[in-house]
Amino acid sequence: MRRLFWQALLLIAVAAVASACDNNNNTSTPTGPSTPPTVLTETFSGTLLKNAAYTHPFSVSDSGDVTVFLLQSVDPAHPENNAIPIGVSLGTWNGVSCSIVIAHDSVMPVNSDNPSQGTLTGRATAAGNLCVRVYDVGFVPGTANYELLIDHY
Repeated sequence: MRRLFWQALLLIAVAAVASACDNNNNTSTPTGPSTPPTVLTETFSGTLLKNAAYTHPFSVSDSGDVTVFLLQSVDPAHPENNAIPIGVSLGTWNGVSCSIVIAHDSVMPVNSDNPSQGTLTGRATAAGNLCVRVYDVGFVPGTANYELLIDHY
């Protein structure tokens, strides 16, 4: 009887230990901080003529914000600040034309007094081909030299 008692006690102890152990091997490797994606900058420049428009295609390798910075100078010089509003648009490029998604018809060049002036920001939802378009909205007196800096992923 004593032997039956110890066997029963041993069986209960083994059952208790077995139920306390989890045989689920869900081990995960801890991950460190992820490396942020690299921001790339495209640069386009040209001379915008009165009533003209120019399209510049470029590619993005990841989703994320796309910001266009407009820099310009006008000839003949604008008496106040040598800057005039021009149109800037962002869109998708199909290899032939730019399908406009975001348009701003009165962008002034980047100004150190107002950092958000001269920018147009959109969001790419995936990698792909995009385009930026600059155009006269009726203020180019002769020519306007422009430079576009485009930050994207």
